[in-house]
Amino acid sequence: MSGFDRNYYIDLIENDYFGNVSKEDIKSACDCFTGDSEVVIYHGDNPVRFFYKVPSHGRDSLEVFYEHLVGNYDASFSNFIHTIDLDEQRCASNFLVTLSPKPDSEYRDIGTLTLNNSNFFRFNKGKIFYMIIYYANPTLGKLLGQVNQSPTGFPKN
Repeated sequence: MSGFDRNYYIDLIENDYFGNVSKEDIKSACDCFTGDSEVVIYHGDNPVRFFYKVPSHGRDSLEVFYEHLVGNYDASFSNFIHTIDLDEQRCASNFLVTLSPKPDSEYRDIGTLTLNNSNFFRFNKGKIFYMIIYYANPTLGKLLGQVNQSPTGFPKN
């Protein structure tokens, strides 16, 4: 057992991590990760993206991801449901993300997006050392006039 309880992990995820992303405090959000952490992002049929706490040649830093996010959107996170395995120091979290484009964002014409996210966290010594992000963007297809298109081409109605 890690010595950290359920409430600790919920506070880390909702307040320390996502709370600081919402406040655009990138440094404090990144402080929630271990020095050797990795973040993997899956979205539909798009290429998988990888980000690292310590970047190196050909490896993007976590800060690049967050700078893009907070540079273009006001982000809020809500409706969390957490499934936590204390013995294995893991958590699966489902939640909503609301992204409101900033006035000078290249995405302003798209409008506000609501994402359905599932993140999978692995912890080490009370910090995130591995995080997988899966997200669906059900509002974007309609906004772009692509209601009948799905990433895998199934089902066709």
